[in-house]
Amino acid sequence: MSIYQHVLTFIHRPRAESFEQLAIEVFRHQFASVTAYRNYCLELGVDSSAVKRIDDIPAVSNVAFKYVDLSDESSAQSRDALTFLTSGTTQGRERRGRHAVPRPEIYRASAIAHLRTMLFPDDRKTAMLALHPTADAMPESSLATMIGWCIAEFGSGRTFSAASREGVDLKGAMDFLDDAETRREPVCIMGTTAAFAALNSAARERGVNVSLAAGSRLMDTGGLKGQAMPLSAAAVIQNAQANFGIAPAMVINEYGMTELCSQLYDATEFNCRDAATSRERFKLAPAWLRVSARNPATQRRVDDGEPGLLTFFDLANVGSVSAVMSEDVGIVEGDRVRVIGRSAMGAARGCALAIGQFAKAAAPDGREIARPAQ
Repeated sequence: MSIYQHVLTFIHRPRAESFEQLAIEVFRHQFASVTAYRNYCLELGVDSSAVKRIDDIPAVSNVAFKYVDLSDESSAQSRDALTFLTSGTTQGRERRGRHAVPRPEIYRASAIAHLRTMLFPDDRKTAMLALHPTADAMPESSLATMIGWCIAEFGSGRTFSAASREGVDLKGAMDFLDDAETRREPVCIMGTTAAFAALNSAARERGVNVSLAAGSRLMDTGGLKGQAMPLSAAAVIQNAQANFGIAPAMVINEYGMTELCSQLYDATEFNCRDAATSRERFKLAPAWLRVSARNPATQRRVDDGEPGLLTFFDLANVGSVSAVMSEDVGIVEGDRVRVIGRSAMGAARGCALAIGQFAKAAAPDGREIARPAQ
């Protein structure tokens, strides 16, 4: 059985006691098949045969995906492979992160399984309103691909994709919600925080609220670009209830990134018994995604309850690099993850230094490649 099949089997039938051993096997596969990552590990003095614990596996910054190829060289030419790009920057397309996914069925299995647990634990089919482009309009977007899979798996058949590269059809979206209200059909609304801010404005401007059927839900994927006044997570929840009649427990924030094939979601009374006893929201990862908070300079795990850069080992990333350090500060306590926000300058500087070391190690013939400003 290939390492890809091992991971897919784990996603379908996870066993906690098997995670660490499979993680080490995935790391060894990536050490052998991703040249840039292998060079980076060796630069740090880490050989795959010596790694016995998941905490000893070197993590790369998610920013590294902008500067080097981190794809599995044994699978990169697969006919089914997809390549996802991070959102554009002022530096242009060449500075967009690239994440090659040689086996998209593993990404799909990961996305659907955790969506079923966190957004559709009631196994209900709903009408679907997408406020983000789907893969037919934006094939390079991992979020667009995931939204399309979500619609296919959990949709009732009534769907409106309101977004394109140019923007969101707010009138069409409101008309769709009006029709769902009349039909008393539950709706799942999916989109970025910026898209929800625009939809809220459209609802307020017309002066008539929508009261969607019980069982309606909202998946907020984050993303503040385009907002003059960024909408907080609490405001998303409040506006969903005030403008669309969606219960707070049915408003679920998703945490994900292009560089990972797995996501975390808010735990609420809708999808988690323990959420009712927590004074503030926390996020839960699937069984195949291990989350830790680490010191950015040393990459060492910090104590439970202490802030650090959120770092992930994602088995579903088997076709690239599974150990990824984000730019986000968070707190991990057991299986509960709280995202505080983007790192401050001190943490960012430590992360940038690590990227510089990675760039030097990964460059051919020892030449240092372009790196981000520190």
